[in-house]
Amino acid sequence: MKKPERVLLAGGRVVDPGNRRVRIWDVLIQDGRIAKVGKQLRATGAQRIDCRGKHIAPGFIDMHCHLREPGQEDAETIATGTKAALAGGFTKVCPMPNTDPPIDSEALVRFELARAKEAGFARVYPIGSCTKARAGKELAEIGSMKQAGAVAVSDDGSWVDDPQVMRRVLEYCKAFDLPVISHCELTGFPYGVANEGLVSTRLGLAAGPDVSESAAAARDILLAEFTHARLHIAHVSCAATVSLIRWAKARGVQVTAETCPHYFTLTDAALETFDTNFKVNPPLRTDKDRQAVIDGLADGTIDAIATDHAPHTKSAKEVEFDIAPAGFIGFETAFSLGYEQLVLAKKLSLADYVSRMTTAPARILGLPMPCLQPGADADLVILDLKARWTWTRDQVFSRSQNSPFFGRQLHGRVIGGFLGHKQFWFLHPA
Repeated sequence: MKKPERVLLAGGRVVDPGNRRVRIWDVLIQDGRIAKVGKQLRATGAQRIDCRGKHIAPGFIDMHCHLREPGQEDAETIATGTKAALAGGFTKVCPMPNTDPPIDSEALVRFELARAKEAGFARVYPIGSCTKARAGKELAEIGSMKQAGAVAVSDDGSWVDDPQVMRRVLEYCKAFDLPVISHCELTGFPYGVANEGLVSTRLGLAAGPDVSESAAAARDILLAEFTHARLHIAHVSCAATVSLIRWAKARGVQVTAETCPHYFTLTDAALETFDTNFKVNPPLRTDKDRQAVIDGLADGTIDAIATDHAPHTKSAKEVEFDIAPAGFIGFETAFSLGYEQLVLAKKLSLADYVSRMTTAPARILGLPMPCLQPGADADLVILDLKARWTWTRDQVFSRSQNSPFFGRQLHGRVIGGFLGHKQFWFLHPA
């Protein structure tokens, strides 16, 4: 009989996001699971990996990304996207349903899961559509999608603007204990490619006001309070929305929220270059909004950090700013940007930061709680927080290369990790 596979990660600093602490421990992995955690473990015959000077954390969970398959495989596939996710330390990802066709049925949820299993990279937990074809009219197959493996529903990319339909979605999902993820963008305003303000006026860009987001969030928060259902606000970008979520939580509304690295890293000043890779939806806001998002993360108003990884082909992005699609790839730079902007800036401790990318999304989506305890799956990442590195195109695993961060020096990086029996290394510990 073949001996069980054993790996000893020796001398690393183990990040425990659940208990908000970091300890110097060894981690013994056997048969794809964590066998022991403690000081100076002995493991005769095990592969030994020296992790001194490195940090070991649970694998990250991205609760909001776009893998483009089916329908837009020229920009990304489930295989290329989940490989890029691993490079960023994300061992679990939740693709949004705005594919072609949209993920609005049991069959399409099963399709995503099958493609992810074939790829063998990050695990996929699909998010289904709220409504059929994401048209905002008729409820999708919510019950059967959950049975197939969907962990939430959303019409991401579109707001469910009919309040009666949204009420029905919330009430129906309450019966299945599913969170409803809302892309808050009030209809009726002209579509803006930039935040309405001084920058958009000076650059002559079509602008949309931040109240488009906050007013939509207010309606959905009140509907969630009325229905006693679970609401999650996606990609929070402005100060008013942060205040509304804080108010709602104080009232006991079952509301959670996420933001993305670009909303606490960039402002609309980045649009001065007219680089379409800075075009996102919702658009980059002012520095006041950026600071409010950071404050929301610091005090727990904003629960989680997601990437909103949005690959687009080179030809799609190399057009006029007004007609270019919104979004950019985000898996491979997310951890470093957050470490720099939140941890090094002393807004969050390392353990708190990791919790925003592990235990918080797991709690919201009902996934197993990430931890590095005996008996848990060996689902972990190894981090080099001393690393200083520059993001370049030749480091990209995504099929697309639409990032505004090429050439930027970043602090801290994911060098590898484990996904059950599988080891993945992008930079092996010295």
